Amino acid sequence: MKKRIPIGIEFYKEMIDKDYYYIDKTLLIKEILDSGAKVSLLTRPRRFGKTLAVTMLKDFFEDERDSNGNKIDNSRYFKEKKISDCGDVYLSKQGRYPIINLTLKSANQPDYEMTYGVLKKSIIEEFGRHFYILQGQMLREDEIQKFQEILKGEAKPDDYATALAFLSQCLKKYHNSNVVILIDEYDVPLENAYFRGFYHQIVDFIRSLFESVLKTNNALEFAVITGCLRISKESIFTGLNNLEVVSLLNKNYAEYFGFTSSEVEEMLQYYKLEEKLQELKKWYDGYYFGNTEIYNPWSVINYIKTAFIDFAAFPKPYWSNTSSNSIVKDLIEGANQDTKKEIENLLAGGTIEKLVHEEITYDDIHKSGDNLWNFLFFTGYLKKVGERFEISQLYLEMAIPNQEVHYIYENTISHWFDQKVKAMDRTELYQAVVQGNCLVVETILREQLKKSISFYDAAEQFYHGFLVGMLSGLGEYVLQSNRETGDGRADIIMTPADERQPVMIFELKRAERFTHMEERCQAALAQIEDRHYDAESRDEGYKRFIKYGICFCKKSCMVAAVIESPENKEKNNL
Repeated sequence: MKKRIPIGIEFYKEMIDKDYYYIDKTLLIKEILDSGAKVSLLTRPRRFGKTLAVTMLKDFFEDERDSNGNKIDNSRYFKEKKISDCGDVYLSKQGRYPIINLTLKSANQPDYEMTYGVLKKSIIEEFGRHFYILQGQMLREDEIQKFQEILKGEAKPDDYATALAFLSQCLKKYHNSNVVILIDEYDVPLENAYFRGFYHQIVDFIRSLFESVLKTNNALEFAVITGCLRISKESIFTGLNNLEVVSLLNKNYAEYFGFTSSEVEEMLQYYKLEEKLQELKKWYDGYYFGNTEIYNPWSVINYIKTAFIDFAAFPKPYWSNTSSNSIVKDLIEGANQDTKKEIENLLAGGTIEKLVHEEITYDDIHKSGDNLWNFLFFTGYLKKVGERFEISQLYLEMAIPNQEVHYIYENTISHWFDQKVKAMDRTELYQAVVQGNCLVVETILREQLKKSISFYDAAEQFYHGFLVGMLSGLGEYVLQSNRETGDGRADIIMTPADERQPVMIFELKRAERFTHMEERCQAALAQIEDRHYDAESRDEGYKRFIKYGICFCKKSCMVAAVIESPENKEKNNL
């Protein structure tokens, strides 16, 4: 029987106990000890295994106790793992330290009060996990009273803002050992608060929480913090001089978040899906952490589970469905003409070059175009393909990592365009289309093309979607796309409820050169005739038709039409 595929499994013990397929990342323990850093901030995109890594560190290092203070032995979870071969220098650290483990990933609430409430609850739960220390004789009466007030949720806000520092001192007294601090997804409440409008309130609380426990704390052995972004020391880690930041640009820790090529190939072999490698690579590979090629682990796991059940299943954008993709929306909705050109270049498989700003805040996100591109890079929406230094400044050449992320851009652009079209007054366009006025139709379409963001690698799809969006909601007409009729499929057919109004048939073409547009328009009109796209409508009794041949070329278009009625048949070509 094959091991189960671990979708959504974030706890290391559960991964091992329930025999899920686990890609061994335990050498992260060795690298953290070797680094000697007092406080390490490890930044990676969402769903790249940060929480699983943190729980693995907890289970290795923690001198864990039950509610009665009895020691829990977790050594079995690391037998036959890579860390077990590293020698006594590392294994002597196993089960040695009291741990404070706090995750902030649930603090993405709609307002400050609810966010503070969730953070407070997480702190209370961590105090509850260490309730056993009250049974010892190590704490003073005032410390016991404060501990109990925090645990009951009755302490003052400033007590919760410094609660981790207080807990570390209590744990050191009980265990006679310094404390390891593990904080997971530290920037989730910051990002959420920025987009919700209470950023400065939450920054103040988290700054107090972190500074008190990480700065000049004599109970601290070391700390590991994870998140998506490196936030500037000035905003959160003020005066914290013992902080080592490891971002996507660093070569150390590169293989411990996400899957390497060899790990993916081994997993495919285990589930007998070797034939899927190229498809999986196209969709979910393409990241580089330092110089290490990395696959998106969330998408790989979901893809393998789907393919294991149904070998013929198509790849899906699994990662894009786990977030609102707000940063991409911000980029697209606020894009000026230069930014639109850069987005189109990326979608066409090109690259852009931007100055790197690693220490930024969410407040800085719109202060310059470079900042937003930096956010996209550090959160996984772009990858590094090259770099250069100029006057001590680092410039990155960036591209879209893979097909899945490409889909996110296209889908976000389509939604943005749909919203823009819905807000437009399209009365003039509708009148021109029903009248067969090619000049007005062409003029309006050209204006909107210049304002849009195109993805020319799928140009036919883009232009088709563009025109459907522009024509949707036209009065008493029913719009059908790619409708099978006559001897083929018409691109768009618009059928009126009133048979006295014309049926409108649209055939779209694309030209590489402007000089070919008129020829392609005529070819589109000829296709409507040759394949009898009007046959079904004629059988239903419609007698009036406007047949449009439209050719697109980059941000331009040309419109030609044939108007047919019982009285006449005329061409209106441009």
